[in-house]
Amino acid sequence: MTLSPAWLDELRARTQLSTLVARTVKITKAGREYKGCCPFHNEKTPSFYVNDEKGFYHCFGCSAHGDAIRWMTDHRGLPFIDAVKELADAAGLEMPADDPQARERSERANSLYDVMQAAAAWFADQLNGVEGAEAQAYIKKRGLRADTVKGFGLGYAPDSKTKLKTALAHFGEDKLIEAGLLIKVDEKDSYDRFRGRLMIPIRDARGRVIAFGGRILAQGEPKYLNSPDTPLFDKGRTLYNLDRAASASRKSNRVLVVEGYMDVIALAQAGIDEAVAPLGTALTEHQIARLWRMSDQPILCFDGDAAGQKAAIRAIGRALPGLAPAQSLRFVTLPSGQDPDDVVKSGGRSAMEAILAAAEPLVERLWRHELEAEPLTTPEARAGLRQRLRGHAQAIADPNVRDQYQLEFQQRFDAAFRPQGQQRAPYPNRTPMRGGQRGRFPAFEAPPGGAARKISGQGVDALYVRAILTGLILHPTMILACAEALAALPITDKDLADLRNIFLDAAYDHAALDSQLLITICEERGSGAFVAQLVDANGLAFSFTRRQSDAELARRDLGMAIEALAARPELDAALEAATARLAENWDELGFAEQMRLQQARREADAKLAALAERASEGD
Repeated sequence: MTLSPAWLDELRARTQLSTLVARTVKITKAGREYKGCCPFHNEKTPSFYVNDEKGFYHCFGCSAHGDAIRWMTDHRGLPFIDAVKELADAAGLEMPADDPQARERSERANSLYDVMQAAAAWFADQLNGVEGAEAQAYIKKRGLRADTVKGFGLGYAPDSKTKLKTALAHFGEDKLIEAGLLIKVDEKDSYDRFRGRLMIPIRDARGRVIAFGGRILAQGEPKYLNSPDTPLFDKGRTLYNLDRAASASRKSNRVLVVEGYMDVIALAQAGIDEAVAPLGTALTEHQIARLWRMSDQPILCFDGDAAGQKAAIRAIGRALPGLAPAQSLRFVTLPSGQDPDDVVKSGGRSAMEAILAAAEPLVERLWRHELEAEPLTTPEARAGLRQRLRGHAQAIADPNVRDQYQLEFQQRFDAAFRPQGQQRAPYPNRTPMRGGQRGRFPAFEAPPGGAARKISGQGVDALYVRAILTGLILHPTMILACAEALAALPITDKDLADLRNIFLDAAYDHAALDSQLLITICEERGSGAFVAQLVDANGLAFSFTRRQSDAELARRDLGMAIEALAARPELDAALEAATARLAENWDELGFAEQMRLQQARREADAKLAALAERASEGD
């Protein structure tokens, strides 16, 4: 089927977007547009607008944007061609003629839908028959009501190799095999795939049966048997209960992921309809992407055993590349030995809601997992932890989220492993100032003993600071990446310190900060002339102060320079404290610590000296 741009434009023109949106979202007239609360993220103040004249919707809160077709795919969860067909049918617009091959594929798929629907109806009939007594007993044992059984279309596959094959023979053996209902091995006779099992229909986003899950009732393996992949069913892209949960999630502003079919069904019976489950495998990237179309932060519910925790970490690994501002995952761990069915049976919906209310963010679950992965009693083990955390952060594609994870991991690592009294300045918290001004980052406070004065002042240190600030103007993405170290820099020159704070404010206020925007912000804060002087200054020979330098090399050197300057006063304070302890009570461990700190300070001094030498060579 060929859908020309002209035909699609005609479809959009015949579709009144506000009427389409108003079917599921409450919108009100606002001038020439309509407005309402955005269905793509949780908000209380309307920022979602629909414009019929231009034929698009837009949310100023989460940037969701699109036309009528995009609304059907993103909000309704329909495949593109299904969205087009539904809109065309509503608009009275005839679909373009299929080419022979496309028509054949469509007809085959449609006939397979008929096969699957007929199979679901037949399984449901068997559940209510004489042979369904065992399945009925299981359903009663699980405490499922009749309306729940009917709503989810539960059925029963008799323990026979040919009963389904015989009942649906009018569709033809080939169709039944293609639908995954029969198994055919070599030249042997085909036979029923599902036998002696409680049958659970799996539906697509439009509510059409596309596959089945079968739960064994007698002894045998596997406990659950799923349909194979077919032209209708791809288990890595499908979520159980998606059709029911998509609608419920728009009302609750959340979606839950549980481990299995019966968990979903038990939660629905308790009044929690927005739950889905993967189909016998770990969550895939495609399934996570589908979840994010339903909610910015899906809640993953896993058992507290080792298998449940491994499933959580696998999901995190697949989600990391797709993390985006406000888009993540949250996690809950169920009580030991319990699943959602146990929770709602013992405590009702309120018990499950209490667990969900305590959902923890992805970063917390990942940090705890890595912290508990192995003993961290040696420098090598702690270095391994730092390396793993860095790898997790680097897996994130979005640069802003990646920077935030790097900072978060650095802060947690320092808090966990730096000796007491030797921590870095805390992660900069912004607090409101009087008069409604924006929060400012705290100025550096020199450590005791005058250590800061050893590298600050108006000598060579001023050159370092000016060079770093110039580098940040040219490479503003490094401000957030080095925010903690920047906040700790011992800058005594007021103008330079104020500029550092303006940079930090700007980076946290603007997700996409570039050089021009940073300069504009500085001008608004009264530091434009000072910034111009820095940018125009000659004689700064560092790689990060030259526009023609390799960008990656410049950013690396800039980060090293900031870290070296920030670490120096801390090393001085630690060394001073270690020396004082040795003077009171000499021991070998204390002496080794003193030697280590002296070596670290020499290395920091060497880096600073190399920077100074490079700068002087550029004069």
